[in-house]
Amino acid sequence: MGESQMSSPEGGKSLRRDAGIIGLLFASTTSMIGSGWLFGALHAAKIAGPLSLWSWIIGAVVIMIIALCFAELAALFPRSGALVHMSHASHGDGLGRVWGWMLFLSYVAVPAVEAESIVTYASNLKGLHGLVDNQGVLSVSGFIACAGLIGILAVLNLLAIRWLLRINTTVTWWKIAIPLLTGIVMVVAGIHQIGPMWQHAGSSVWSVASKSYTAQDMFIALPAAGIVFSYLGFRTAIDLGGESANPGRNIPLAVIGSVVLSGVVYILLQYGFLMSVKPQDVVNGWDHLSFPGVKGPFAGIAAMLGFTWLATLLYVDAAISPAGTGLIYTTAGSRILFANGEMHAGPHWLTRLNGQDVPWVSVAIMWAVGVIFLLPFPAWQKMVAYISDITALTYGLGPIVLLILRKDQPSLSRPFRLWGASVIAPLAFIFCNLIILWSGFGTVTPLFLIVLSIFAIYLIYFYLIARQPSEAFGWGNIWWLGVWFAGMWIISYLGGKDLGGIGVLGFWTAVIVTGVWSLIVIELAKRCSLPAEETAKIMMNIEKTM
Repeated sequence: MGESQMSSPEGGKSLRRDAGIIGLLFASTTSMIGSGWLFGALHAAKIAGPLSLWSWIIGAVVIMIIALCFAELAALFPRSGALVHMSHASHGDGLGRVWGWMLFLSYVAVPAVEAESIVTYASNLKGLHGLVDNQGVLSVSGFIACAGLIGILAVLNLLAIRWLLRINTTVTWWKIAIPLLTGIVMVVAGIHQIGPMWQHAGSSVWSVASKSYTAQDMFIALPAAGIVFSYLGFRTAIDLGGESANPGRNIPLAVIGSVVLSGVVYILLQYGFLMSVKPQDVVNGWDHLSFPGVKGPFAGIAAMLGFTWLATLLYVDAAISPAGTGLIYTTAGSRILFANGEMHAGPHWLTRLNGQDVPWVSVAIMWAVGVIFLLPFPAWQKMVAYISDITALTYGLGPIVLLILRKDQPSLSRPFRLWGASVIAPLAFIFCNLIILWSGFGTVTPLFLIVLSIFAIYLIYFYLIARQPSEAFGWGNIWWLGVWFAGMWIISYLGGKDLGGIGVLGFWTAVIVTGVWSLIVIELAKRCSLPAEETAKIMMNIEKTM
């Protein structure tokens, strides 16, 4: 395959290194505390009832295990768009280029879904009911509003990175404070107005309507309720790593710290939500949970409890929190495009920088494609399911790269070294595949159709437009991807009927089969990796161009 080739940005300029530890920590945290906290507690409770509290705990553990793998890798690839460069190092240009565009597809939808969140919450307000229908689907006016919001995020991204992160740091203090305040108020109000977990009402939140949920629903809620989506933002610090003066220290701290911080916030919020729901709200089962103002769940509950001041704050936060997340994802997604341009996975003009050293062409593309994504996914929960799955798919490569670099480059200097990587990395890969399994066959099929379509488009570009020779694609290093994806589709198809499958495999049997299949895929990926000496050359080239 040869040494991975990278080029400099047009004009000879480079990205600034103005991102410190607080900037990176808050960049990841603000990516994690967005619309997920505004809607996740409601949808999790409707799926898993009171066991939804455990869903958030399980979600935090799963994402932390995945994040630990990337903490080591990010310190080895301290470049903007680092996730793109990782795949080049393990399996060469072919996989790196394809993966770069898959990463872009996982990022570009986030500003759009955050805009949908803002518009959906706003539809509860007088005069704005027409923005979405009763199912939360955007109307024409709602679509226009979302497109405008995504445009504002893009314009703000044309600022220098230091100013962007300063704005984000200020917003993040708010984004942490309001959910914490909401969780505390809900817990206290629940104790005094409803009783500790409803004990005085003759029933308990842990037992009422217990037939409307199962233990399996704890896991189904991870992708379906937006729990996985809510935790995915840790990767932002990785993507901005090339703009940090001390990436070896700052990136791992930011990645791990953001998961811990957001986990505390989300678990408190779910507990407060359960404390504040009244018994009569779930009399018909948790899946029929409803109350006045349910389109804006926490604001609606706050109003019912008599906290109009909190409801007002929440409507303000319903604009600020998603906007902060959308802002930083626009930043990170543009850096993925920037990296694609560097690695010749796309046109070189993707690396064009403005006077503030911001990749302005990539920012503009983030806006345009984000607006397009509103068409097939015109509601928050629809787009969240897609984002969760494709992100889990792209994250799956991280643990594999970690294992390959540990095997082939044992003497490589590692600013952060993950203890127990031989166990944690395979476990992380299994979790990525389980997230895909638990999303259900109805989501898995469109996911792989989108991936297949993108792959076909890239093949056309590679052979007919770029006119590259067949051997340059690196088929021998990437064929295992098709085996991996096909296996996951088959397992999902054979899975339980509660996940949209035909029921040949029960829920737990499918989990076991997915675990075994994941280990097989890891071995295939190792066998298809580049020779150790080629990986060493790529790592040296990356270091030289930092």
